[in-house]
Amino acid sequence: MLYPLKFHPIIKQTIWGGVKLAYKSTDVKSSIGESWEISGVQDDISVVSDGALAGNSLEELTEVYMGDLVGDAVYEKFGVEFPLLIKYIDACDDLSIQVHPDDKTAKERHNAFGKTEMWYVVDTEGDTKGDDTERDTEKGAKILMGFNKDTDKSEYLTRLHNNTLTDILNVEKVQKGDCFFIPAGTVHAICKGCLLAEIQQTSDITYRIYDYDRKDKDGHPRELHTELATDVITFKKQSQHAISSHRHKNEPQDLVACNYFTTKYIHFDKELERDYIVMGIDSFVIYMCLDGDFVIAYDTRGTSKFVKITKGETVLLPAIFKQVSLIPKNAATILEVYV
Repeated sequence: MLYPLKFHPIIKQTIWGGVKLAYKSTDVKSSIGESWEISGVQDDISVVSDGALAGNSLEELTEVYMGDLVGDAVYEKFGVEFPLLIKYIDACDDLSIQVHPDDKTAKERHNAFGKTEMWYVVDTEGDTKGDDTERDTEKGAKILMGFNKDTDKSEYLTRLHNNTLTDILNVEKVQKGDCFFIPAGTVHAICKGCLLAEIQQTSDITYRIYDYDRKDKDGHPRELHTELATDVITFKKQSQHAISSHRHKNEPQDLVACNYFTTKYIHFDKELERDYIVMGIDSFVIYMCLDGDFVIAYDTRGTSKFVKITKGETVLLPAIFKQVSLIPKNAATILEVYV
């Protein structure tokens, strides 16, 4: 029988990772760049961590429960492949400048989905490394997102090869609570000092454009994907990426609604009813708890049941549960995600 599902985090160590996600791992404590909270990516499929279904993979559960787990419309479109990848990212150093392909290109090249994504800034800090390198002269967390002027393939390649690409990239200073939408084809980079929640299509395809001449753990330059990347980049000026929203307590606020996912921000300090029948949603629902803790109250065959969710946890509510109550201990802040 289905119930709200929690999964073992899938920990990814990176050369730019930090320690903020160490609480999610029992053995790895440093250089943690990502914690994949819910994943349907092949070779990295999430496994249930608790309850009667503990030890079962997300793919196995979808094979058995089909539309009851993910929603009939979602199952009809995606089958057993879970359509979203949910993760936290801790950037203790700058990530590479990169771009992702759209669905058409990803299908042709990799037989995979493209990668449209969004970021929610969970926390920031300034000069996290404390060194005096050139990239540390500007304090405060930031991201790179799109171009600050119209450009073209020729100028882009010239600047890429003479190390002046960042001069034409749009810089966004960020703070806790900021939200950004990154369509496939948008050149972007997370810079150090950012702790992000990321919601994206199920895809692990990244074209690395520029990596500050860093070396991998074996002392070799990290692979770049110049030709693949150049063919998918959107070269037009993209000056507005931040998602503006008026966020009121105890009232869900729309952040992103696109073809791949819908994300709402909810800050609440009293019981909140979520009726997905009235909302017309035929999908699983994911809650990412950004702050505080709360209880999901739901009914199973006339019996009331409760699941506690604490800060940093992510839970998947199967599509079969259409009406639930969210009950905060004091106050909680969550992202609500569905297809």
